[in-house]
Amino acid sequence: MDKILLAAIFAAGLVLCIGPLLIPELHKLKFGQSIREEGPKSHQAKSGTPTMGGIMIILAIVVATVAAAPLTPAVLLALFITLGHFVLGFLDDYIKVVKKRNLGLKAKQKMLGQILIAIVTMIVGTRVLGIDTTIWIPIADVNVDIGIGYYFLVLFVLVGTSNAVNLTDGLDGLASGTVAIASGAYALVCYMTGHYDLAIFGVAMMMACLAFLRFNAHPAKVFMGDTGSLALGGAVAAVGILTHTEILLAVIGFVFVCEALSVIIQVISFKTTGKRVFRMSPIHHHFELGGWKETKVVFVFWMVGLVASIVGLLMMP
Repeated sequence: MDKILLAAIFAAGLVLCIGPLLIPELHKLKFGQSIREEGPKSHQAKSGTPTMGGIMIILAIVVATVAAAPLTPAVLLALFITLGHFVLGFLDDYIKVVKKRNLGLKAKQKMLGQILIAIVTMIVGTRVLGIDTTIWIPIADVNVDIGIGYYFLVLFVLVGTSNAVNLTDGLDGLASGTVAIASGAYALVCYMTGHYDLAIFGVAMMMACLAFLRFNAHPAKVFMGDTGSLALGGAVAAVGILTHTEILLAVIGFVFVCEALSVIIQVISFKTTGKRVFRMSPIHHHFELGGWKETKVVFVFWMVGLVASIVGLLMMP
């Protein structure tokens, strides 16, 4: 319990200390966010707000975890997954902001990076940590061996979760708040399943995200960028895989699932029928264009994330 408290203090303290130093530097370097023209008109006022604030979140998570948690293979793998996605996100942001290429990394480049991270995860997970190819089905509380299909599931969880959190990062405080809630729930899952080392990692993630809200809540002084959102998505996926609760991840991360599905549905609908299901995707923009204030959308999504997390925890045996 002392180590969990230490991780919480370290993570929150580092973000709160680094923020006032990093944000002015991002301003000086002109690392400002460019806002897409087809987005909600109200967002144009955010143009130029410093991005890549995810640097402080991930730095805090890593330092707090290393300082408080035993560096077990599971913790080291969780940090590898997080930092691997951090590098991808950083490169994506750097190309957008510094090189002035709006699309950042090409989709193939990003996917290749995520596949390599997934391969390392599978090798270490199965050969070092002894993770088998079964999946746990919540409520029924049974394990089903899906054989080689499990490796595709790991790839899907890593790619899907990192990109889903990335899509969620579209409103002030939305991604940081929902990740804080989900990682807090997963810290409890880790504790309940005996993964005390990963519980420390989860608490560090939760507190770093909560502290980041000091600078990211509306009106945001800094955005996390892909640097933060891809890394946090990878971190959430990591604890889901390492606790062998991949299915439960879809429940606790219900908001992220909805965000990703809204984009998929919108693209399929428009390409097949020429019509849009939502006013705009991801789905948080749909509610914005429906007349909800940004702060209302964020609060409601936080509450949905909280309810989903509670439901997920109630599914634990």
